[in-house]
Amino acid sequence: MTSKKNYHFMMDNVSVITMLTLSGLSGTANRVSLFALTLLCYFVIWLVNVTIIVVIIVDKSLHKPMYIFLCNLCMNGLYGTAGFYPKFLSDLLSTAHVISYAGCLLQGFVIHSSGVADLSLLVLMAYDRYVAICRPLVYHSVMTRQRMCVLVCFAWLVPLYLVFLSTITTLTTRLCSSHIPKIYCVNWLVTNLACSTSIARIIIPAFNYTFYFCHAVFVVWTYAYLVRTCITSKENRSKFMQTCVPHIFALIVVVSSLLFDLLYMRFGSKQLSQSVQNFIAMEFLLIPPIFNPLVYGFKMTKIRQSILSFVRGKSCVSKLKS
Repeated sequence: MTSKKNYHFMMDNVSVITMLTLSGLSGTANRVSLFALTLLCYFVIWLVNVTIIVVIIVDKSLHKPMYIFLCNLCMNGLYGTAGFYPKFLSDLLSTAHVISYAGCLLQGFVIHSSGVADLSLLVLMAYDRYVAICRPLVYHSVMTRQRMCVLVCFAWLVPLYLVFLSTITTLTTRLCSSHIPKIYCVNWLVTNLACSTSIARIIIPAFNYTFYFCHAVFVVWTYAYLVRTCITSKENRSKFMQTCVPHIFALIVVVSSLLFDLLYMRFGSKQLSQSVQNFIAMEFLLIPPIFNPLVYGFKMTKIRQSILSFVRGKSCVSKLKS
């Protein structure tokens, strides 16, 4: 009888875990300097992404599938970083690095869904370039406004739905620990805190990984075909350099950042310093959101010209007022 009572008492204690501890910042020095640097990075992320979004929305000549997809890519960058930076900045100024179980799942959902939505949007951009360069005669009949809207909706809804399924399976688990050795929540690490495992928590993540691995294979095949097609035509080579090269850079940065963090999280050595581990953990929330809008803004001529004309127009107005 005594053992049964103790067993039920233990289970009750496990079931009431509502707060989790993030230990990634433990022992971090110079937090004020790190806070200032992080706040500056977050400001730059907002500045460059909002600039691209506003330019595409305001300039009607950019209301084309390629630029609409880019606009959504920048919106997704703001969405994903919003799940990390406000909490991280708050933790830098706090001595208690805790997060509620519900808040942890929400943060993991936002960060995960943003990462896979990046891949979905890059797939759309690769498909758009494939049709534009390899099948130019049917481009306008294939990439209609209605189809573009449907593709954008799927690029957002499918990642949200798949990550939501994974989050729901995590939500139903009973936790035996409240310690997360990271600076933000990851569903896979939360699952490791569970007292038991289930088939759903194995099958759903495996399906998600396979699904987005197929995305990566499709993009690689598309650009390989594009390269082979563009070699034989000077006009196509010019189109490729203007519009496809930024996509390839963005793809390399996003995929390598996600894979690097995922592989390190599962197989990486814990002998590295905590600062290095923290940078590895946040690099896909730092590099792609800054790099993508910058490379598109500098490399794509129409966007660069639109930004410059917008800036010149503002300066002319200010001169007239003065």
